[in-house]
Amino acid sequence: MPTLSPQAQRLACAAPALAFFAAFWLLPVLQLVALPAQKGWATYFAVLTEARYLKSLLQTLGLSLVVTAATLVLGAGVGVTLARQRFAGRGLLLSLLTLPLSFPGVIIGFFMILLGGRQGLVADLTEALGAGRLTLAYGLGGLFLAYLYFSLPRAIGSYTAAASAMDPALEEAARSLGAGPWRVVCDVWWPELAPTTVACGAMVFATAMGAFGTAFTLASQYEVLPITIYNEFTNYANFALAASLSLSLGAMTWGVLWMARRLGPDARKAHKAPLAGA
Repeated sequence: MPTLSPQAQRLACAAPALAFFAAFWLLPVLQLVALPAQKGWATYFAVLTEARYLKSLLQTLGLSLVVTAATLVLGAGVGVTLARQRFAGRGLLLSLLTLPLSFPGVIIGFFMILLGGRQGLVADLTEALGAGRLTLAYGLGGLFLAYLYFSLPRAIGSYTAAASAMDPALEEAARSLGAGPWRVVCDVWWPELAPTTVACGAMVFATAMGAFGTAFTLASQYEVLPITIYNEFTNYANFALAASLSLSLGAMTWGVLWMARRLGPDARKAHKAPLAGA
């Protein structure tokens, strides 16, 4: 029986993975890219040329940016505090704060309805105070709180791990040289936590841009792009336009992730390596 060459052996081992990749990623993506051309090349730019879709995109982008900023600020504050402080029940508190990681987006939306929906706690409280049954679950406020609740545990976990790995001697050395709290934050904490901030911010932004379960539960008064895409191919069977909107959403999200990789620690090391060698 002839013996296969090393190249043929590697190809044989990689063949199942290549077949899986082609069947479940490459072919669907190629079909997604080709679909808008069936209705003309202008369909590829529908998200920019039609007011309804542009509004949906801008609303999604704005919401994602605000959620990302709030998540990073709150996550950094809580994560650094948990990393620096040791107290009874710290492990339990960290477990409770990261518990939403186990919930899908639909459950997060349901929690928001229980809090701020028509039959929720806020409506009961405002009615008891004589202000009528106020709701906040189905608009921008409800989406923001639900997205924040969904994203915050990831940021807390990331910042807690990053802050715990820092060398306390760096902060002590800065203080011994006369650095105040603000200088310690800028010169010690920020350089150490910047990679975590970039990576976590990109992850939160990408998750918020593509979030569907939470938006599907709550977005009755504030439409975001994933819901627009869902309506186009489900309610109107407009597959070409849904594909075009999907490409726009994917391209924007991919661009942010690409920038995060460029700004990450590995990229910075690669840029500094030639200088170090010189």
